[in-house]
Amino acid sequence: MDTIRFGLIGYGKVAHLHAQAISEAFGAQLVSVCGRNKNRRDEFASKWHIQSRENVKEMAQLDHVDAVIITTPHPQHHDDALDSFTAGCHVLVEKPMAVSNSEATSMILASERANKLLGVISQRRWYPSTMRIKEAIDSGKLGKPALASVTILGWRDEAYYLSDPWRGKWETEGGGVCINQAPHQFDLLCWFLGPIARIKAEWENINHPYIEVEDSAVATVRFTTGAIASILVSNSQKPGLYAKVHVHGSSGASVGVQTDGGAMFIAGQSNIVEPPYNDLWNIEEEQQLLETFKEQDFSFFKTIDPTTYFFTLQIEDFVKAIVERSQPLVTGRDGREVVRLIEGIYLSGRSHSTVTFHDETDKR
Repeated sequence: MDTIRFGLIGYGKVAHLHAQAISEAFGAQLVSVCGRNKNRRDEFASKWHIQSRENVKEMAQLDHVDAVIITTPHPQHHDDALDSFTAGCHVLVEKPMAVSNSEATSMILASERANKLLGVISQRRWYPSTMRIKEAIDSGKLGKPALASVTILGWRDEAYYLSDPWRGKWETEGGGVCINQAPHQFDLLCWFLGPIARIKAEWENINHPYIEVEDSAVATVRFTTGAIASILVSNSQKPGLYAKVHVHGSSGASVGVQTDGGAMFIAGQSNIVEPPYNDLWNIEEEQQLLETFKEQDFSFFKTIDPTTYFFTLQIEDFVKAIVERSQPLVTGRDGREVVRLIEGIYLSGRSHSTVTFHDETDKR
């Protein structure tokens, strides 16, 4: 298979995880990094033995970069992606792909005009426990997915928000727990249940007076499939409890995953302390598999580096899509659905009304 040459846009904490993941990915090679701060990008480039460039155009022209991974703060994703498409690169962008539905749509249209792939980081799709849920849904074991829940009870302290100047501000982060910590679980929810029809939400800052944005939110979501979901996400529970996604079907069957447990993972600051595992498996004649799945998940967790392993799988999927001229598992449209969910929660909380989405141009 051809080797795809990658560049990184951004050199922060999560960029180091992607650099390691690329080094472990079959068919991928990291060749350069770009960003605004020359000293920081030079330091990053020295560590990973790659080139340091001022912008993506230089990476494409001088280092023959085929694809980029965007790891900059959320509000920069849109412009960085458009610059990358103009430079002739495929784009894999960190979550969330953008801070608004209009920006996400602009990125999708730009990728189509450039005839380049657009993917969004959501490595939790590759967890064995989440793959089992998707396979159970697709095989009809739940009947029709009818009801679901996302629960995140995590914690972020003041030191976390001080670790980067852009954190905790509407202008530079785009929001709080909904836009930063919850997109992974939101992606799984939409992957399992489909496109969003309407949202009713409330959000609040409970115990983080030193930030502008919300640390907690609740929402009810109706999907175009008819399914409904309940969302409760928060960064206000010391030291962090868990993150879970549960799905209940029309057949009466229920499945679920604990994607995160204990103190929540923070890129560059902590390790993943508990394995993801199926914490609910109530399918007729399969209930006995729950303990087997849990044992498999805990055993597998010991054999990998969970901070980078699933990034590597997603990068390999993206490489395969480039080489085979196919679509990656997590597309730009998938990423936009998560952005729509986040934006809907914020709009509903501000207006104290239900936000409805229509099948118009923005659903292309």
